[in-house]
Amino acid sequence: MSKITATVTYIDNIDSLNIVTFDFLGTQLKMMSLDLNDNIKIGTKVLLAVKPTHIALAKKFNGVLSYDNQIKANIIEINNGKLLSSIKLLVNDEILESIITKESALNMDLKVEDEVTVLIKASELSIQEVLND
Repeated sequence: MSKITATVTYIDNIDSLNIVTFDFLGTQLKMMSLDLNDNIKIGTKVLLAVKPTHIALAKKFNGVLSYDNQIKANIIEINNGKLLSSIKLLVNDEILESIITKESALNMDLKVEDEVTVLIKASELSIQEVLND
């Protein structure tokens, strides 16, 4: 799991659906949730989690997507297997991992030190731990 330390900045809900907005190093992230713990409030610091297979990458991206979560990152390591590639990404002091097909990594001509845009759907982000109450 890739982990992101963030702070809750806004919570919107209707019935049991919640859209939670976070601040991650000055970047806004959003999470969609059907269950939201009562101790999740504005100002709460949390550890977010996302599976590496749910992190998409874009190189030289310019446009509009339905992905709410778009984070600039630099590639620090690439491990190409037979079918998949593990891409380690650095965002300030946080390390994220994306697992994509080897073919995609080669087609994108990914290299260490490349800047990419990390794309995470709001439905793929979850709160793993509350860091303060």
